[in-house]
Amino acid sequence: MYAIVEIAGQQFKVAKDQKVYVHRLQEAEGSKVTFDNVMLVEDKGNVTIGAPAIAGAGVTAKVLGHLKGDKVIVFKKKRRKGYKKKNGHRQYLTEIQIEGISVSGAEKAAAKKEAPKAEPKAEGTDLSSMTVAELKAAAKEAGIKGYTSLKKAELIEALSK
Repeated sequence: MYAIVEIAGQQFKVAKDQKVYVHRLQEAEGSKVTFDNVMLVEDKGNVTIGAPAIAGAGVTAKVLGHLKGDKVIVFKKKRRKGYKKKNGHRQYLTEIQIEGISVSGAEKAAAKKEAPKAEPKAEGTDLSSMTVAELKAAAKEAGIKGYTSLKKAELIEALSK
């Protein structure tokens, strides 16, 4: 079982008992933290995808410690101009260990309802007042090949035939 979760502005693929280094969190060492912004959960072949996040899903983790990352040297130079700038950076990090992934209240991918399809417009409607998405849906229903790459004017011309 794994999940894709957003932690401190970045997305991570996490599994139970995995250790992850993330940007510095405010929680104290040894405390537990829950991340609710879960984008995807895979459990024994069943994949649940959120839009954008899965309602009711969460990832719990324990903060193991706060530390600093490796030193990164940034050196800027312009040749023959006498311009040199040297700068260093060490990112503040937090090491966390994933304790569990819960999907309570989440819908499974197989049980999800299909999105309602767009209703086709009546034959007498003005094609120029339709949006590009509506035109593409109508072209798909009409069986026009290559409708995804057509522009609005080309879609109107193809549908009017």
